[in-house]
Amino acid sequence: MPDLLRTAAAYAWRIIAVGIVVHVAFSLLGQFHQIAVAVFLGLVITTVLRPVAGFLARFVPRPLAVAAALIGGVLLVLGVLTLVGESAAGQRGGLQKEFAAGVDRIERQLEGPPFRLSSHAFDDLRSRIGELLSSHRSALFSTALSGASRLVEVVTVLALALFCSVFFTHSGDRQWQWVCDQLPAGGRRNFMVAGRAAWRTFTGYTRGILLVAATNAILVGVALFVLGVPLAVPLALLEFVAAFIPLIGSPIALAIAAVVALAAKGVFIALLVVILIVVIGQIEGHLLHPLVMSWAVRLHPVVVALAVVGGAVAAGVVGAVVAVPLVAVVWSVYLALRGPADAAQ
Repeated sequence: MPDLLRTAAAYAWRIIAVGIVVHVAFSLLGQFHQIAVAVFLGLVITTVLRPVAGFLARFVPRPLAVAAALIGGVLLVLGVLTLVGESAAGQRGGLQKEFAAGVDRIERQLEGPPFRLSSHAFDDLRSRIGELLSSHRSALFSTALSGASRLVEVVTVLALALFCSVFFTHSGDRQWQWVCDQLPAGGRRNFMVAGRAAWRTFTGYTRGILLVAATNAILVGVALFVLGVPLAVPLALLEFVAAFIPLIGSPIALAIAAVVALAAKGVFIALLVVILIVVIGQIEGHLLHPLVMSWAVRLHPVVVALAVVGGAVAAGVVGAVVAVPLVAVVWSVYLALRGPADAAQ
């Protein structure tokens, strides 16, 4: 038997064994994905609340500091959602007129050169949409019911995430120390080194992506407001949420803003929003990410793209959001376990 084949076989069965373990681990996470998502969100909330609670703990007892930080964060989120809801409700009447006028304007433009579409084509399209909705009324009703049940599931996950974040923020260090104490003494040091590297990378990524998302949302909101695009505040919030999916989230959110601008303000404003997509992408890719994220996440853009696509294929939107921090954490743990010299690079 050639030595090369023996070496290849030795590596092959070890890779297969590791692959089986990883597959089983992710299968278990898939079975309990609500719990996994809740713990992940709890860790995200902890990265935000922990510095605030640490600052307040200088003046008041730590339990009170944690409670104040959590209540303040919840009130801030509810305030933003209230602002978005009031903005959308206040523009409802005008939006209906603007969208109706915008659709008529788009139809007239399509009827003219160079498209020269017949007006009967639009009437036929409207009738087909009406027939489609009436024929699938039961399916739409069942989808609405499943959406209501999904809403209950989302609320449950958020409540569990808040519950976990309270204890992570208050006594996360003691919980981690307890986990390390259960391990054999020989592997305890490596486990603690890996944990510190993982938490450092995770907190850096989370705070960095929050800063990038907030900057993008402010830029988009101001630009849409100046251009007179309706729903500027809700679209800015959509941009904030979409920025958590690297590379593809912001363009998708701004594409929705371009469609709104096309329907409400016409082709010229929509083209300006498309230009805004390019400008925001350049600012995010060449300024924000290098300045904010480079010290926390050292991943090549190709790796980020593959991670996002792979996460989306495996677990949808949740997988796309979780993929990049997961890959970054694994890489930082690998560097930390290789040695101080490699971890410092």
